[in-house]
Amino acid sequence: MKRLKKTLAIAILCVPMAHSIAQTKPDWEMQPVGIKTRWAKDVHPGQVLPEYPRPQMVRNQWENLNGLWEYAITTKEQETTPNTFEGKILVPFPIESALSGVKKPLLPTQRLWYKRTFTKPNTQNGKRVLLNFGAVDWQATVFVNGKKIGSHTGGYQNFSFDITDALKSGTNELIVSVYDPTDQGPNPRGKQTLNPQNIMYTASSGIWQTVWMETVPTAYITNIYMTPSVDSGFLRLAVNSSDNNKKYTIEAIASNGSTIKGKPGEQLLLPVSNARLWSPDDPYLYNLSVRLLSNGKIIDTIGSYFGMRKIEVRKDDQGIERLFLNNKYTYHLGVLDQGFWPEGLYTAPTDSALQFDIMAIRNMGFNTIRKHIKIEPARWYYHADKMGILVWQDMVTCGGGDIIAHEEFEKENKENIAQLHNYPSIVIWVLFNEGWARYDQQRLTEWLKHADPSRVVDGHTGENYDDHSPKNLNHKWASSDLTDIHDYPGPGIAPYIPGKARVLGEWGGVRVPTPNHQWNDANGWGYIQVPASEFSRKYAFMIKHLKVYEEEGLSGSIYTEPFDVETEENGLMTYDREVIKMPAESLRKIHAALVPHAESYAAVKGVFKAQLTDTADPIRHYNALLQEYKNGRKDSAFLYNLALMADRMDDKTNAAVVSNDYINNSISSHYNRTNIKFIEQFTKKTNDPGFKILITSPEMSDKILGQNAAENKIMSIIYSEEIDKYVKDKNSNPNWNDLEKNVVGKYGALGEEIFLRAKALFYFNRKNWESFANNYNLYFNKYPQRISTYELNEFAWKLFENIEDNKILSQALNWSKSSLTQGESPYYLDTYANLLYKLGEKDEAIKIEEKAINIANKDTKPSFLATLDKMKKEK
Repeated sequence: MKRLKKTLAIAILCVPMAHSIAQTKPDWEMQPVGIKTRWAKDVHPGQVLPEYPRPQMVRNQWENLNGLWEYAITTKEQETTPNTFEGKILVPFPIESALSGVKKPLLPTQRLWYKRTFTKPNTQNGKRVLLNFGAVDWQATVFVNGKKIGSHTGGYQNFSFDITDALKSGTNELIVSVYDPTDQGPNPRGKQTLNPQNIMYTASSGIWQTVWMETVPTAYITNIYMTPSVDSGFLRLAVNSSDNNKKYTIEAIASNGSTIKGKPGEQLLLPVSNARLWSPDDPYLYNLSVRLLSNGKIIDTIGSYFGMRKIEVRKDDQGIERLFLNNKYTYHLGVLDQGFWPEGLYTAPTDSALQFDIMAIRNMGFNTIRKHIKIEPARWYYHADKMGILVWQDMVTCGGGDIIAHEEFEKENKENIAQLHNYPSIVIWVLFNEGWARYDQQRLTEWLKHADPSRVVDGHTGENYDDHSPKNLNHKWASSDLTDIHDYPGPGIAPYIPGKARVLGEWGGVRVPTPNHQWNDANGWGYIQVPASEFSRKYAFMIKHLKVYEEEGLSGSIYTEPFDVETEENGLMTYDREVIKMPAESLRKIHAALVPHAESYAAVKGVFKAQLTDTADPIRHYNALLQEYKNGRKDSAFLYNLALMADRMDDKTNAAVVSNDYINNSISSHYNRTNIKFIEQFTKKTNDPGFKILITSPEMSDKILGQNAAENKIMSIIYSEEIDKYVKDKNSNPNWNDLEKNVVGKYGALGEEIFLRAKALFYFNRKNWESFANNYNLYFNKYPQRISTYELNEFAWKLFENIEDNKILSQALNWSKSSLTQGESPYYLDTYANLLYKLGEKDEAIKIEEKAINIANKDTKPSFLATLDKMKKEK
C-alpha cells in the first residue's frame, strides 16, 4: 500500500479430520462486531478449525487442541503462572478478535497466558508425543505440568516440541505464555498496530493458528523439502528424520507410479517424466507417500503432494524480458490480498472461509495473489495449490531500523522461505515494500536468490515510494529479477533495465462505498472514489490502459484489492464478503484481454455467493435527505445516519454540522459504545463538541476505545491544530515559550504532554542531539506512562551513538534502565551495557553484556559476543 507520510512525532504518538477434545464448560460467545462474514455463525467451541492443519505432511494419529482454553493477562515481567485466570478464550482466534470471546487489546506492557488440560496419548512401544503450533504472535513459552518445554520467537512460523518426557498418566496441564509488543518492538508484524487506522489494522496477538498433538514412533520424519525440476523431469526431494542414522532408509512413492529410495538428509531425484505441469489453467498435483524404513520395516509414514512447475524471467520473441511459467509467457494478473477477517482478524473463521477468498479471486478472472506482508496458515497455500493461483509472497516488514530488528527480520525470513518452500503456487518472493524499514537491499536480495534459486525474487516493490532510494536507476532494484513500481490509481509501468522483467506491484485502490457493509462508516477511505453505477466503466477503462502497458513490456500487475479491510474500502468485495461491487462475469470478460482463459475461471454454479452492489444514484438520495435536515428534521436516528452518509459522500462541511448536531442534541449523557465511537470518528477540531467530552472524561472513553485511545486522539488534535504549523517546516524556529503558554493554558496536562513530546521530537528530527536529550528527558520525567520500552531503548541508543557528554549519557542510561523494568530483553541489556561502558563503568558493563549473552538466542548471540570481546579488550 502507498505509504502515508507522517512526521516522527505523529508516527510515534499513534502509537484428514480429527475429533476436537470435548469441553466441559462451553461458556463462550462471540463478542460484538460491526460486520461479520457468513462463516462466523459456524464457529462452535467443540469444533474449531477441525481440518488437519499441515496438508503437505499428513499423519493419521493426531489430536486437535483448538477450542476453549483459560486465559489471563498479567504484567509483562511476570514469569510464573498466574494463580487465577480471568475466563475462557477460543483458540486459535487472536485475543483482540470477536471470535476469541474476549476482544481485548494486548499491550506491550502485558503478558498473555493460556491454560488447558489434555489426556496423555498412548506412548507404548517407545512412541513420542509432539506438540505443534501453527503460529503464535510473537514470543511463546510452553510449559507442561509445570515444566518448561521450550520457547519460540516469531509471529508467523510453525514450531513443535517433544513433550513426552514431561507427561504423566491421565490428565496433563498445558500452559502457554505469550509476549507481543505489536508495533512497539523489533518484531515483524505486518499491518498490525495498536492504533488501527488507514492502511494499518487491528492487532492479532497470541495463538492464531491451530494447536495439535501427534503421536510418532521413536524415529520419525521431521520434514521434507521438494523442488520441481521441469526441464530435467525430476522432483528433487530431501527427507529429514529425527535420527539420520545410516540404518534408516527413505522411500517415496508418487501417484504416477514413480518411486525412489535413499538415506535421510540426502537429495533424491524422483522421476516425473512427461510431467503434467501445474499452472492456473491446469493446477495438477501429484500425491506423494513418504516412508521411513528400518531393515525393510515401515517405521513412519506421511502423506504429501507436489506440483511440477517452473518460473523464470526470460526474453520473449521480441526480445522483451517477461515472466515465463513452464517455458511460456504468462501475464500475472493479480490482487493485493491482506488476509484479514472482521470477526477473526488474522484467523479465518472456518476452512471454508479461507478457501472462499481464493475461489472468489479466481472467480473474478485473476490468476495471481500477492499475499501482502502476512504469512498464512498452511491450508491457505494448499487451497492456492489446488485451485491454481500464482502467489507472490511478501516477507513480513522489518520491525525497525536497528540491529535488533534487522537480526529478527533475517532470522524470520530464513524460517519463512523454508516453511513455504514446497508450495508450487508460490512463484515470487517479495523482499521490501515501498522502502518500509529497507536496509542492505542488494545483500538481502542476493541472499534470497541464493537460498531459493527455484523462484523469482522481487527485491523492492514500490521503490518509487522510497524517499531514500538510490538515484541511479541501475541501483534501485540491484540484483532483483524485476523492476517494480506502485501507481495509484494508475495503471503505470516500471522502468526498463536489461535482464529484468517489469511489473506493477500495486495499483487501483478505487473506493466504492457500500452502506451497511462497512467496518466504520465515518472513516472509510480509498485512493479515489466512484459511485457504484460508474465502477464497471471506470475499471474497464483502466484495464484497457493496463493492456497497452502489457504490450509495451509489463509482465504483471497487482490491483488493490480483492476485499475491503477495516476502514480501507478499496475492495472489489466488501469486508464481510457479502457484496461484490461489479458482476464477476463482467470482471472475467474484462480480464480476458490479459489472461486468455479468464472466463474459464468461473466458480461452479451456486458455490460463489455474493449479492451485487446497489447501483442506484447515491447522490440524489443523499441530497433528498439533506434537504429534509435543512427543513428541520432532527430526530436522533436520522441525524446519526445522515452524518455517516455525509462522510461517505465526502461532504466534510455537512458531515461536521450534522455530527455536531447529533452530539449536542442526541448523545447527552448516553455514553454507550456506539456514541463514543461516533464521537471519536467525528471529532476533528478542538471546538467540536466531542472534544470537550473526550478531554473531560478520557477514562470513560478509554474503556470503549481502548487504553490511551482518547488521550492519543486529544493530543493528536491539539498537535494538528496548535503545534504542527510551527514545526513542520525544516527551517522553522518556534517561539517555544509562547507556544507552551498557549497550549498548556488551554488544555492542561494533556496539552503539556503533547507540547513536551513535540518539542523533543522537533530536535530529534533535526539531529540536534543535545537539545533533544534535554527536552525528551523532561518529557520522560513528567509523562512516562505512554512511552514504550522500545522507544526508550531506541532513543537511548541514538544518544549512545551521537553524544559524548557524560551528563546527557547519564540521562540516556536512565531511559535504558527504565526500558528494562518490564522484563529483561537481551537487546535492551546490550544498550544498557554500552552506555555503562561509555560512562566508564566498564566492569558493570561487562557483567550486563554477559547477562545479555546468556539470554540471547543463537542467531543474535554472536553480535553480543563481539561487543563483549571489544569491551574486554577496551576497544
